[in-house]
Amino acid sequence: MPVHKKKLLVFIPSIEDGGVEKNLFIILNYLAIKIKNVHLVTFDNSKKSYFNNKIKIINPIFNFQFLKGRYPKYILCLLLLIKILIFDRNYLVLSFQANIYVLIISKLFNLKVISRSNSSSAGWSQNPIKQKIFTYFFKKANKIIVNSVDFKKEMDKKYQIKSVCILNPFIFNQIKINSLVKIKKIYSKNVLKIISVGRLTLQKDFMTMLKAIKLVKKRRIQLIIIGKGVEKNNLLKFIKNNKLNNSVKLIGYKKNPFKYIKQSEIFLLTSIFEGSPNVLIEAQCLKKYIISTDCPTGPREILQNGKFGELVKMGDYKNIAKRLENFSYNAAVKKKVMLGFNNIKNYDHKKNCMKYYNLINEYLI
Repeated sequence: MPVHKKKLLVFIPSIEDGGVEKNLFIILNYLAIKIKNVHLVTFDNSKKSYFNNKIKIINPIFNFQFLKGRYPKYILCLLLLIKILIFDRNYLVLSFQANIYVLIISKLFNLKVISRSNSSSAGWSQNPIKQKIFTYFFKKANKIIVNSVDFKKEMDKKYQIKSVCILNPFIFNQIKINSLVKIKKIYSKNVLKIISVGRLTLQKDFMTMLKAIKLVKKRRIQLIIIGKGVEKNNLLKFIKNNKLNNSVKLIGYKKNPFKYIKQSEIFLLTSIFEGSPNVLIEAQCLKKYIISTDCPTGPREILQNGKFGELVKMGDYKNIAKRLENFSYNAAVKKKVMLGFNNIKNYDHKKNCMKYYNLINEYLI
Protein backbone atom coordinates (compact mmCIF):
# COMPACT_ATOMS: atom_id res chain seq x y z
CA MET A 1 0.00 0.00 0.00
CA PRO A 2 1.54 3.38 -0.99
CA VAL A 3 2.13 6.05 1.64
CA HIS A 4 -0.59 8.70 1.45
CA LYS A 5 0.11 12.12 2.95
CA LYS A 6 -3.58 13.01 3.07
CA LYS A 7 -6.68 11.27 4.38
CA LEU A 8 -9.79 10.73 2.27
CA LEU A 9 -12.98 12.33 3.59
CA VAL A 10 -16.16 11.15 1.86
CA PHE A 11 -19.33 13.24 2.25
CA ILE A 12 -22.81 11.76 1.81
CA PRO A 13 -25.29 12.89 4.51
CA SER A 14 -28.31 10.87 3.40
CA ILE A 15 -27.63 7.19 2.69
CA GLU A 16 -30.86 5.73 1.32
CA ASP A 17 -31.74 2.63 -0.68
CA GLY A 18 -31.05 3.65 -4.27
CA GLY A 19 -28.48 3.13 -6.98
CA VAL A 20 -26.18 5.86 -5.67
CA GLU A 21 -25.85 3.99 -2.39
CA LYS A 22 -25.08 0.70 -4.15
CA ASN A 23 -22.25 2.46 -5.97
CA LEU A 24 -21.09 4.10 -2.74
CA PHE A 25 -20.74 0.78 -0.87
CA ILE A 26 -18.76 -0.85 -3.68
CA ILE A 27 -16.48 2.15 -4.30
CA LEU A 28 -15.69 2.90 -0.65
CA ASN A 29 -15.10 -0.70 0.32
CA TYR A 30 -12.66 -1.01 -2.58
CA LEU A 31 -10.89 2.25 -1.63
CA ALA A 32 -10.62 1.14 2.01
CA ILE A 33 -8.40 -1.73 0.86
CA LYS A 34 -6.10 0.64 -1.03
CA ILE A 35 -6.17 3.70 1.26
CA LYS A 36 -5.34 3.55 4.95
CA ASN A 37 -7.38 6.52 6.18
CA VAL A 38 -10.91 6.69 4.76
CA HIS A 39 -13.41 8.77 6.74
CA LEU A 40 -17.12 8.96 5.94
CA VAL A 41 -19.34 11.86 7.03
CA THR A 42 -22.99 10.82 7.07
CA PHE A 43 -26.10 11.44 9.16
CA ASP A 44 -26.47 8.12 10.94
CA ASN A 45 -25.10 4.61 11.30
CA SER A 46 -28.08 2.70 9.90
CA LYS A 47 -26.00 1.37 6.99
CA LYS A 48 -22.82 0.79 8.98
CA SER A 49 -22.83 -2.96 8.29
CA TYR A 50 -22.52 -2.32 4.55
CA PHE A 51 -19.08 -0.74 4.95
CA ASN A 52 -15.62 -2.17 5.47
CA ASN A 53 -14.80 -1.82 9.19
CA LYS A 54 -11.61 0.07 8.25
CA ILE A 55 -13.77 3.04 7.25
CA LYS A 56 -14.21 5.56 10.06
CA ILE A 57 -17.82 6.75 10.07
CA ILE A 58 -18.39 10.22 11.52
CA ASN A 59 -21.89 11.33 12.53
CA PRO A 60 -23.27 14.59 13.93
CA ILE A 61 -23.37 14.69 17.75
CA PHE A 62 -27.03 15.67 17.65
CA ASN A 63 -28.54 12.86 15.63
CA PHE A 64 -32.24 13.68 15.38
CA GLN A 65 -33.77 10.44 14.15
CA PHE A 66 -37.12 12.10 13.48
CA LEU A 67 -35.61 14.23 10.70
CA LYS A 68 -37.03 13.32 7.29
CA GLY A 69 -35.78 14.39 3.89
CA ARG A 70 -32.28 15.21 2.76
CA TYR A 71 -31.91 18.92 3.52
CA PRO A 72 -31.95 18.82 7.35
CA LYS A 73 -29.35 16.04 7.14
CA TYR A 74 -27.32 18.13 4.69
CA ILE A 75 -27.25 21.09 7.11
CA LEU A 76 -26.15 19.04 10.12
CA CYS A 77 -23.46 17.21 8.15
CA LEU A 78 -22.17 20.40 6.50
CA LEU A 79 -21.76 21.90 9.98
CA LEU A 80 -19.95 18.74 11.02
CA LEU A 81 -17.71 19.01 7.95
CA ILE A 82 -16.76 22.58 8.92
CA LYS A 83 -15.98 21.45 12.48
CA ILE A 84 -13.75 18.63 11.23
CA LEU A 85 -11.81 20.92 8.88
CA ILE A 86 -11.28 23.60 11.52
CA PHE A 87 -9.19 21.12 13.54
CA ASP A 88 -7.69 19.05 10.72
CA ARG A 89 -7.16 20.13 7.11
CA ASN A 90 -5.12 17.15 6.01
CA TYR A 91 -7.92 15.79 3.82
CA LEU A 92 -8.92 15.24 0.23
CA VAL A 93 -12.71 15.64 0.10
CA LEU A 94 -14.90 13.42 -2.10
CA SER A 95 -18.56 14.46 -2.19
CA PHE A 96 -21.51 12.33 -3.28
CA GLN A 97 -24.22 14.83 -2.23
CA ALA A 98 -24.60 18.59 -1.64
CA ASN A 99 -21.72 19.06 -4.04
CA ILE A 100 -21.86 22.84 -4.41
CA TYR A 101 -21.95 23.38 -0.63
CA VAL A 102 -19.05 20.98 -0.14
CA LEU A 103 -17.09 22.75 -2.88
CA ILE A 104 -17.60 26.11 -1.18
CA ILE A 105 -16.53 24.81 2.24
CA SER A 106 -13.54 22.91 0.86
CA LYS A 107 -12.24 25.93 -1.02
CA LEU A 108 -12.69 28.16 2.03
CA PHE A 109 -10.30 25.79 3.81
CA ASN A 110 -8.05 25.61 0.72
CA LEU A 111 -8.60 21.86 0.27
CA LYS A 112 -8.66 19.80 -2.87
CA VAL A 113 -12.11 18.40 -3.63
CA ILE A 114 -13.58 15.85 -6.03
CA SER A 115 -17.33 15.89 -6.72
CA ARG A 116 -19.33 12.95 -8.03
CA SER A 117 -22.52 13.94 -9.84
CA ASN A 118 -25.12 11.18 -9.94
CA SER A 119 -27.98 12.38 -12.13
CA SER A 120 -28.52 14.51 -15.22
CA SER A 121 -28.61 18.28 -14.77
CA ALA A 122 -32.03 18.13 -16.48
CA GLY A 123 -33.38 17.23 -13.03
CA TRP A 124 -31.69 20.12 -11.23
CA SER A 125 -33.04 23.59 -10.63
CA GLN A 126 -33.17 25.52 -13.90
CA ASN A 127 -33.12 28.87 -12.14
CA PRO A 128 -30.63 30.97 -14.19
CA ILE A 129 -28.98 32.40 -11.06
CA LYS A 130 -28.43 28.90 -9.65
CA GLN A 131 -27.08 27.75 -12.99
CA LYS A 132 -24.47 30.53 -12.90
CA ILE A 133 -23.52 29.50 -9.37
CA PHE A 134 -23.18 25.88 -10.52
CA THR A 135 -20.98 26.95 -13.44
CA TYR A 136 -18.72 29.06 -11.22
CA PHE A 137 -18.17 26.47 -8.50
CA PHE A 138 -17.91 23.39 -10.71
CA LYS A 139 -14.84 25.06 -12.24
CA LYS A 140 -13.35 25.27 -8.74
CA ALA A 141 -13.47 21.49 -8.22
CA ASN A 142 -10.25 19.59 -8.80
CA LYS A 143 -12.27 16.91 -10.59
CA ILE A 144 -15.93 16.26 -11.39
CA ILE A 145 -16.82 12.58 -11.81
CA VAL A 146 -19.88 11.55 -13.82
CA ASN A 147 -21.19 8.06 -14.56
CA SER A 148 -22.03 8.02 -18.26
CA VAL A 149 -20.57 9.34 -21.51
CA ASP A 150 -23.75 11.25 -22.38
CA PHE A 151 -23.76 12.79 -18.90
CA LYS A 152 -20.14 13.91 -19.43
CA LYS A 153 -21.04 15.58 -22.73
CA GLU A 154 -23.97 17.34 -21.07
CA MET A 155 -21.96 18.56 -18.08
CA ASP A 156 -18.91 19.66 -20.07
CA LYS A 157 -20.98 21.69 -22.50
CA LYS A 158 -23.39 23.20 -19.97
CA TYR A 159 -20.84 24.13 -17.28
CA GLN A 160 -17.72 24.57 -19.43
CA ILE A 161 -15.70 21.98 -17.55
CA LYS A 162 -13.78 18.79 -18.31
CA SER A 163 -15.44 16.08 -16.21
CA VAL A 164 -14.19 12.51 -15.87
CA CYS A 165 -16.48 9.62 -16.81
CA ILE A 166 -16.21 6.52 -14.63
CA LEU A 167 -18.97 3.97 -15.18
CA ASN A 168 -20.94 2.64 -12.22
CA PRO A 169 -19.35 -0.46 -10.66
CA PHE A 170 -21.23 -3.76 -10.32
CA ILE A 171 -20.40 -7.08 -8.66
CA PHE A 172 -22.18 -9.26 -11.19
CA ASN A 173 -21.55 -12.61 -9.50
CA GLN A 174 -23.36 -11.34 -6.40
CA ILE A 175 -26.33 -10.18 -8.50
CA LYS A 176 -26.59 -13.63 -10.07
CA ILE A 177 -26.30 -15.39 -6.70
CA ASN A 178 -28.99 -13.16 -5.18
CA SER A 179 -31.29 -13.83 -8.14
CA LEU A 180 -31.23 -17.57 -7.38
CA VAL A 181 -32.83 -17.19 -3.93
CA LYS A 182 -36.06 -19.19 -4.00
CA ILE A 183 -39.34 -17.31 -3.56
CA LYS A 184 -42.98 -17.95 -4.34
CA LYS A 185 -44.17 -17.12 -7.84
CA ILE A 186 -45.16 -13.46 -7.97
CA TYR A 187 -46.93 -13.55 -11.35
CA SER A 188 -50.18 -15.20 -12.37
CA LYS A 189 -50.20 -17.87 -15.07
CA ASN A 190 -50.27 -16.97 -18.76
CA VAL A 191 -49.43 -13.27 -18.38
CA LEU A 192 -46.71 -11.09 -19.86
CA LYS A 193 -44.44 -10.57 -16.85
CA ILE A 194 -43.24 -6.97 -16.47
CA ILE A 195 -41.17 -5.51 -13.64
CA SER A 196 -39.82 -2.13 -12.61
CA VAL A 197 -37.58 -1.11 -9.71
CA GLY A 198 -37.05 2.39 -8.37
CA ARG A 199 -37.97 5.06 -5.84
CA LEU A 200 -41.61 6.07 -6.11
CA THR A 201 -40.88 9.68 -7.05
CA LEU A 202 -41.85 12.08 -9.84
CA GLN A 203 -38.42 11.55 -11.40
CA LYS A 204 -39.20 7.90 -12.10
CA ASP A 205 -42.62 8.80 -13.61
CA PHE A 206 -44.40 5.57 -12.70
CA MET A 207 -47.67 7.25 -13.64
CA THR A 208 -46.71 6.96 -17.32
CA MET A 209 -46.13 3.26 -16.71
CA LEU A 210 -49.58 2.82 -15.15
CA LYS A 211 -51.25 4.72 -17.99
CA ALA A 212 -49.59 2.35 -20.45
CA ILE A 213 -50.79 -0.72 -18.54
CA LYS A 214 -54.31 0.70 -18.55
CA LEU A 215 -54.30 0.91 -22.37
CA VAL A 216 -53.23 -2.71 -22.96
CA LYS A 217 -56.38 -4.66 -23.88
CA LYS A 218 -55.29 -7.33 -26.35
CA ARG A 219 -53.35 -9.52 -23.92
CA ARG A 220 -53.03 -10.31 -20.23
CA ILE A 221 -50.16 -8.52 -18.56
CA GLN A 222 -48.96 -8.06 -15.02
CA LEU A 223 -46.64 -5.37 -13.69
CA ILE A 224 -44.70 -5.65 -10.43
CA ILE A 225 -43.24 -2.41 -9.04
CA ILE A 226 -40.52 -2.63 -6.39
CA GLY A 227 -39.75 0.51 -4.41
CA LYS A 228 -40.91 3.02 -1.85
CA GLY A 229 -41.41 6.77 -1.96
CA VAL A 230 -43.63 9.82 -1.72
CA GLU A 231 -45.70 8.95 -4.82
CA LYS A 232 -46.98 5.66 -3.42
CA ASN A 233 -50.45 6.92 -2.46
CA ASN A 234 -50.97 8.66 -5.82
CA LEU A 235 -50.04 5.47 -7.65
CA LEU A 236 -52.32 3.33 -5.46
CA LYS A 237 -55.17 5.77 -6.06
CA PHE A 238 -54.70 5.54 -9.85
CA ILE A 239 -54.58 1.72 -9.66
CA LYS A 240 -57.81 1.63 -7.66
CA ASN A 241 -59.68 4.21 -9.77
CA ASN A 242 -58.77 2.46 -13.00
CA LYS A 243 -59.42 -1.07 -11.73
CA LEU A 244 -55.84 -2.22 -12.29
CA ASN A 245 -55.56 -4.26 -9.08
CA ASN A 246 -55.20 -7.52 -11.00
CA SER A 247 -52.65 -6.05 -13.42
CA VAL A 248 -50.37 -4.03 -11.13
CA LYS A 249 -48.80 -4.85 -7.76
CA LEU A 250 -46.73 -2.48 -5.62
CA ILE A 251 -44.70 -4.72 -3.33
CA GLY A 252 -42.55 -2.10 -1.58
CA TYR A 253 -38.79 -1.85 -1.17
CA LYS A 254 -36.87 -5.13 -1.35
CA LYS A 255 -33.30 -5.51 -0.20
CA ASN A 256 -32.86 -8.22 -2.83
CA PRO A 257 -34.87 -7.24 -5.92
CA PHE A 258 -32.98 -9.66 -8.15
CA LYS A 259 -34.97 -12.75 -7.12
CA TYR A 260 -38.07 -10.90 -8.36
CA ILE A 261 -36.47 -9.60 -11.56
CA LYS A 262 -35.46 -13.20 -12.28
CA GLN A 263 -39.14 -14.17 -12.69
CA SER A 264 -39.94 -11.37 -15.16
CA GLU A 265 -39.72 -11.12 -18.93
CA ILE A 266 -39.58 -7.34 -19.48
CA PHE A 267 -37.89 -4.64 -17.42
CA LEU A 268 -39.63 -1.29 -17.84
CA LEU A 269 -38.15 2.14 -17.03
CA THR A 270 -40.11 5.39 -17.51
CA SER A 271 -37.84 7.99 -15.87
CA ILE A 272 -37.75 11.64 -16.97
CA PHE A 273 -34.07 11.96 -16.02
CA GLU A 274 -31.30 9.72 -14.73
CA GLY A 275 -27.50 9.70 -14.57
CA SER A 276 -26.77 6.10 -15.44
CA PRO A 277 -29.59 3.89 -14.12
CA ASN A 278 -28.18 0.88 -12.28
CA VAL A 279 -31.41 -1.04 -12.74
CA LEU A 280 -30.88 -1.32 -16.50
CA ILE A 281 -27.43 -2.88 -16.06
CA GLU A 282 -28.84 -5.24 -13.43
CA ALA A 283 -31.65 -6.24 -15.79
CA GLN A 284 -29.09 -6.89 -18.54
CA CYS A 285 -27.07 -9.02 -16.14
CA LEU A 286 -30.17 -11.17 -15.56
CA LYS A 287 -30.90 -11.29 -19.33
CA LYS A 288 -34.16 -9.35 -19.28
CA TYR A 289 -35.59 -7.47 -22.24
CA ILE A 290 -35.63 -3.72 -21.60
CA ILE A 291 -38.05 -1.01 -22.65
CA SER A 292 -36.93 2.42 -21.42
CA THR A 293 -37.68 6.07 -21.94
CA ASP A 294 -34.97 7.92 -23.81
CA CYS A 295 -34.38 10.31 -20.93
CA PRO A 296 -31.24 12.24 -20.11
CA THR A 297 -28.90 10.53 -19.37
CA GLY A 298 -27.91 6.87 -19.47
CA PRO A 299 -30.59 4.70 -21.11
CA ARG A 300 -29.58 5.55 -24.70
CA GLU A 301 -25.97 4.76 -23.87
CA ILE A 302 -26.72 1.54 -21.96
CA LEU A 303 -29.08 0.31 -24.69
CA GLN A 304 -26.74 1.46 -27.48
CA ASN A 305 -29.35 3.57 -29.27
CA GLY A 306 -31.85 0.69 -29.16
CA LYS A 307 -29.54 -2.15 -30.21
CA PHE A 308 -29.82 -3.74 -26.77
CA GLY A 309 -33.49 -2.94 -26.09
CA GLU A 310 -36.17 -0.39 -26.94
CA LEU A 311 -36.22 3.38 -26.39
CA VAL A 312 -39.40 5.48 -26.29
CA LYS A 313 -40.07 9.17 -25.75
CA MET A 314 -40.58 10.33 -22.18
CA GLY A 315 -44.23 10.25 -21.17
CA ASP A 316 -45.30 8.36 -24.31
CA TYR A 317 -47.54 5.81 -22.59
CA LYS A 318 -49.42 5.02 -25.81
CA ASN A 319 -46.22 3.86 -27.48
CA ILE A 320 -45.24 1.79 -24.45
CA ALA A 321 -48.69 0.15 -24.41
CA LYS A 322 -48.36 -0.69 -28.12
CA ARG A 323 -44.96 -2.28 -27.61
CA LEU A 324 -46.24 -4.38 -24.69
CA GLU A 325 -49.24 -5.57 -26.69
CA ASN A 326 -47.05 -6.59 -29.62
CA PHE A 327 -44.17 -8.07 -27.62
CA SER A 328 -42.98 -11.51 -28.60
CA TYR A 329 -39.84 -13.23 -27.36
CA ASN A 330 -38.50 -13.92 -30.85
CA ALA A 331 -34.99 -14.21 -32.33
CA ALA A 332 -34.59 -10.43 -32.66
CA VAL A 333 -35.49 -9.90 -28.99
CA LYS A 334 -33.16 -12.69 -27.86
CA LYS A 335 -30.32 -11.13 -29.88
CA LYS A 336 -30.82 -7.75 -28.18
CA VAL A 337 -30.86 -9.38 -24.76
CA MET A 338 -27.60 -11.24 -25.42
CA LEU A 339 -25.88 -8.15 -26.86
CA GLY A 340 -26.82 -6.25 -23.70
CA PHE A 341 -25.62 -9.09 -21.49
CA ASN A 342 -22.27 -9.25 -23.29
CA ASN A 343 -21.80 -5.49 -22.86
CA ILE A 344 -22.02 -5.42 -19.05
CA LYS A 345 -18.35 -6.33 -18.68
CA ASN A 346 -17.64 -2.61 -19.15
CA TYR A 347 -19.29 -2.03 -15.74
CA ASP A 348 -17.19 -4.55 -13.81
CA HIS A 349 -16.48 -3.25 -10.30
CA LYS A 350 -12.74 -3.97 -10.26
CA LYS A 351 -12.17 -2.13 -13.52
CA ASN A 352 -14.14 0.97 -12.53
CA CYS A 353 -13.15 1.09 -8.86
CA MET A 354 -9.51 1.07 -9.96
CA LYS A 355 -10.27 4.17 -12.02
CA TYR A 356 -11.62 5.84 -8.87
CA TYR A 357 -8.51 4.86 -6.95
CA ASN A 358 -6.10 6.05 -9.64
CA LEU A 359 -7.86 9.42 -9.81
CA ILE A 360 -8.05 9.89 -6.04
CA ASN A 361 -4.51 8.64 -5.47
CA GLU A 362 -3.10 11.60 -7.44
CA TYR A 363 -4.37 13.97 -4.76
CA LEU A 364 -3.43 11.89 -1.70
CA ILE A 365 0.32 11.59 -2.29
